[in-house]
Amino acid sequence: MLANGATLSYKSGSDNQYKNLPGLKQIPDMGVDPEKVENTVLTDTVKKYEMGIGDAGDIEYVFKYDNSSDQSSYRVLRALQEAGTTVSFQETDADGTKFTFDGQVSVKRNGGGVNDPVEFTLAIALQSAITVTDPS
Repeated sequence: MLANGATLSYKSGSDNQYKNLPGLKQIPDMGVDPEKVENTVLTDTVKKYEMGIGDAGDIEYVFKYDNSSDQSSYRVLRALQEAGTTVSFQETDADGTKFTFDGQVSVKRNGGGVNDPVEFTLAIALQSAITVTDPS
């Protein structure tokens, strides 16, 4: 499956509906890497491990830079960053798989040069578990 067709939406305000963030160019790895915790007892002959809590790592989405209106993704996400609140997000992939999670946002406009498109990166500090909904 190609990444083409993936979208990222956010939930804000009292309407409780996800709103699409246009201009998405790149999606991150999605899932958690649980920490391996050593839990060996004195009678064991080899070290034994258990899986600890998971770390989703860096959740970063790359967008086309557009600051032409107050509805552009860049401005919307910058306002969410400035508010410092936790936001609900939903990534929907081309096959219909949905990843839903909450996080706080940080926005950074990326640099460029001759013939480089200007982009911005949305970094999300995870504040919840990631819920995966399979397509029906």
